Amino acid sequence: MPSQSALEQKKAIVAELSERLKNSITGVVVSYQGINTEDDTKLRKELRENNVKYTVVKNTLLSRACEEAGLDEIKPVLEGTTALATSDSEYAAAARILCNYAKDHDNFKVKSGYLDGAVVDMDTITALSKLPTREVLLANVLGAFQAPIAAFARVIQAVVDEGGFDACLEKKAAEAAPAEEAPAAE
Repeated sequence: MPSQSALEQKKAIVAELSERLKNSITGVVVSYQGINTEDDTKLRKELRENNVKYTVVKNTLLSRACEEAGLDEIKPVLEGTTALATSDSEYAAAARILCNYAKDHDNFKVKSGYLDGAVVDMDTITALSKLPTREVLLANVLGAFQAPIAAFARVIQAVVDEGGFDACLEKKAAEAAPAEEAPAAE
């Protein structure tokens, strides 16, 4: 039987994991078996740079934390080596980084994940991993907003280049007027 202090430490870890699961918007559970220290260091650095918290956890402690957080559907995959990656700010970051990493490392496997407090299937995790970064998505939205304004500005510039509004009207009127027809040759 564990000592009282060890039991208290484990309870504190479970409580911390449970709060982390509840407060994060997304999380991914992986099996990290067989990766070397150099690769693990690179992975952790990339996750840190994207504000993803990544920790190796004991299956029994994570299982209890999942119970407290209402994520019981994750429990069946909690065997072997397990690490948890959570994000409080970006939905796709953890899935994108870990799925890309798993493509290059045969022993590294994505086991499960959750999104907004609900466990999701592997297809959803894969779909999340294919989303571009938040910055790229914002740039695309801004580009879509700017496109009509830029087109309007080009039209106005074309009017100015033609000599003004009146000159454009005269040119259009001249183009619209039927040209004098040449007499038909007999």
